Amino acid sequence: MKINHVIPSIDKSTGGPARSVTHLIQAMLQQTDDLHVDLNTGESEHPIITNFSSKRGCINFHTHEILMFSKSLREQLSDLDTDIFHGHGLWQYPVHQMAKMARKRKIPYIITARGMLEPWALEQGKLKKKLALKLFQHNDLAKATCLHATAPMEVDSIRNLGLKQPIAMIPNGVNISEFPDVTPLKVKAPKKILFLSRIHHKKGIELLIHAWIKLDKELRKNWQIDIVGNGEQSYINSLQLKINKAFLQEEIIIQPPVFGKEKVNVFREASLFVLPTHSENFGIVIAEALASYTPVITTKGTPWEELSTHNAGWWIDIGIEPLKNALTHAMQTPKETLEAMGNNGRQLIEEKYSMEAVASQMLQLYKWILNKENKPYFVDTL
Repeated sequence: MKINHVIPSIDKSTGGPARSVTHLIQAMLQQTDDLHVDLNTGESEHPIITNFSSKRGCINFHTHEILMFSKSLREQLSDLDTDIFHGHGLWQYPVHQMAKMARKRKIPYIITARGMLEPWALEQGKLKKKLALKLFQHNDLAKATCLHATAPMEVDSIRNLGLKQPIAMIPNGVNISEFPDVTPLKVKAPKKILFLSRIHHKKGIELLIHAWIKLDKELRKNWQIDIVGNGEQSYINSLQLKINKAFLQEEIIIQPPVFGKEKVNVFREASLFVLPTHSENFGIVIAEALASYTPVITTKGTPWEELSTHNAGWWIDIGIEPLKNALTHAMQTPKETLEAMGNNGRQLIEEKYSMEAVASQMLQLYKWILNKENKPYFVDTL
């Protein structure tokens, strides 16, 4: 079985999708010898990886011309021997090139929306996206063999746009082996509240700053928020200005991104993880926090209702007041209770979101698309 993946970039700066795609491919290659994968992506300064550990996997980096069109990608897609094309993300030209070539060559293709069809996401740059939908994006989606969503709410968003193809609901996975299976020692002086993600206005960081300002000063004593990640420097500067104006420089610290073992250690040291985002199709950092035995506060802009049902954190409405209330509750929760919640989160990830389980489901999807037999339980068809 030969699969060709296309994603605009796997640079470290691009966040969750780059990690999810590369880790997924690695896991699939480890599960079966009957798989060959080409990953086509754009050139970048700091790619997450430059090749896979298996010789049956290959990464091809392409230069882009105007509007991210790539001659070398077009040539690769036209010549490559493949059974299925699988594109990740919307609105950018590489995945459109893939869809167009798949139709020309009469090869089945999958598009993973990566949260880009969520209502909040569609409102950002609304006019450009309406134009893109009319020119090419809706056609690419409507003619896909299958669409891939990472959560039930994303399936609903796709259906609400009138798209009728089969939709595979497969979550993103976590490389659980990267996260030690032992309860960590949490930093106590001060206790840490961690935000670790791309620093972008979508992530609700301003809500976190304003909620923190509203907390009682006595409650904030011996606590510190670490905002860890990369983003546009102008936006980071605007956040720092808000922090400075509130005289919170010693309570809210913006720090550069971390990777590998250092990132895992940062997750494990935190007493709480917070992602006050406006919209996420999945939120891989939430899964990584839970794998690190760290309770999570996040919003209903994410599909993480399981935080409530598994007593692993707080799943709250979007806004300053709900966030302030959740922080108040969490910061007053006894250490032993937070530790139990951390254990619940780890167990949830092990049982449902391990990379092995996710890779197995994706392989089932590919086989179903090629053979049209034994439709997987996670595929929704109308």
